[in-house]
Amino acid sequence: MELYPNECTYTQFDEACRKYPTNTAIIYLGERFSYACLHELVDRFAAGLLNAGVKTKEKVMLFIPNCPQWIIANFAINKIGGAVVPVSPIYTSYEIEYIINDAEVETVVCLDTNFMYINEVIGKTNLKRVIVTNLVDLISFWKRYVGHMLDKLPKGKIKKGKEVLYFKDILKKGQQAPTIDIDPWQDLAYIMYTGGTTGFPKGVAGNHMGEVSYIKDIVENVFKGYVFAGEDTMIMVNPLFHIMAKGFALATALNQGNTMILMPVPEVDSILEAIQKYKVRWMLGVPTLYRMILENDRIDQYDISSLKYCYCGGDVLPGEVYIKWREKYDNSIYQVYGSTEVGHVAYSPLDKKPSPKTVGRPLKSRKCLIIDPETLEPVAEGEVGELAVTSAYTIKSYWKKPEETAHAYIKIGDDTYYRMGDFIRLNEDGELEFMERTADVIKCKGYRISASEVEAVLQDHPAVIGSCAIGIPDIKLGERIKAIVVLKQDAKGVSSADLLRWCRDRLASYKVPSYIEFRDMLPKSKVGKLLRREIRDEERRKLGGN
Repeated sequence: MELYPNECTYTQFDEACRKYPTNTAIIYLGERFSYACLHELVDRFAAGLLNAGVKTKEKVMLFIPNCPQWIIANFAINKIGGAVVPVSPIYTSYEIEYIINDAEVETVVCLDTNFMYINEVIGKTNLKRVIVTNLVDLISFWKRYVGHMLDKLPKGKIKKGKEVLYFKDILKKGQQAPTIDIDPWQDLAYIMYTGGTTGFPKGVAGNHMGEVSYIKDIVENVFKGYVFAGEDTMIMVNPLFHIMAKGFALATALNQGNTMILMPVPEVDSILEAIQKYKVRWMLGVPTLYRMILENDRIDQYDISSLKYCYCGGDVLPGEVYIKWREKYDNSIYQVYGSTEVGHVAYSPLDKKPSPKTVGRPLKSRKCLIIDPETLEPVAEGEVGELAVTSAYTIKSYWKKPEETAHAYIKIGDDTYYRMGDFIRLNEDGELEFMERTADVIKCKGYRISASEVEAVLQDHPAVIGSCAIGIPDIKLGERIKAIVVLKQDAKGVSSADLLRWCRDRLASYKVPSYIEFRDMLPKSKVGKLLRREIRDEERRKLGGN
């Protein structure tokens, strides 16, 4: 495999800032940030982090939603040699505490509205500083004033302390960031967390080249001739803490001098209004978003004819959504496929009409094999098997999780492959056709949820002796989470409502089961392994009526 030249994650962004200084980089709540302005804010925040005591190679958590501060902090942390630990802004203190300790985080950037969760765990972790911001910190004073007057802006209560700092103060105290030598192969750019098979989220450490490689692939081999550098506009609705959204944002906008409309929340009317107002050409969404747009009662009030290239990821695109979109807009929805462990893996090519059954053609820097899940041998051409992916650029292990690594990474020939957990067929056009996912993974609202993580939380309840979480097909959400629970013999008065409250206190809202069923026992293999697929198949037979 021909290797790309060494680069850091921010190299192409810096070049775009130099080449297109007056172009608008971000439009956020109507506020425009030029590339020159954004570059200055990144450098000042990088210098400010060092002044505040953040060390090079430190892990810094981003506990904030889509906003300019997310982008500023992400590039700034990488520029001082640090690793970004991005997490969902709706995580609970239970989830946050585990990740802070596991990733050895000493600094958190959070919203004032979720400061309370950080405050709960400060004494249980090695946190040294909390940098607090607000959704409207960087927009003009008059917009903030009007928003506060109309009571439209949420504001959290901050408990003052020597460890509490403010984003705007960090910017004020920072000037020119020093040049720090970074090894793009050895130094970490991020640690992202994904569901674990043992019940705890797994940290996926990524070096700079791992991210740079697939973004270069997308720009040079998928979007070339379609994205107009310095002239294009895209809208970012998906959360940037997810690897799919971050990579797409860099490939279509921030690395190319283009404008990104940054949405803090996925509100359909606001999205449609922004597309119409700014003549957006590119969009990334999950199947649920496209369905919500099509079902919006006011859809015909908006002119979104500027949309040319719509990509979908996070889950398989339902055929009826694809067909309705084409009928409504005479335009296709293309697909992007990947995982936190190996980055972006495949994209629908833009030179032909896509099929909703395929998730795209493998990128040049990602090598794909379709294997028999039992023997690990490649299947015959055109047959269905489990997809395994490797890349010369990626780190092939989980952060401090040797057992999880041994379960998910396998040696085939001279290479180490990651097992995607999806059953795929390579079609005659060289594209990956999705067939089925393993029972260990639940896809809800585009999120990839580990069944084991949900089960582990339920089994922490003192009345629960066993649990099984599965995905139930849902036309709007992809899948809903159903939990089947076995209570201890002496457990009394424990209801499904009690267990759901228990889950809500410990899991992000999208991981909480929709419903709970009680049983006397769960099917197990001869060696005691939970037969999750057997339960899932049973539930699907019920839905099918046979």
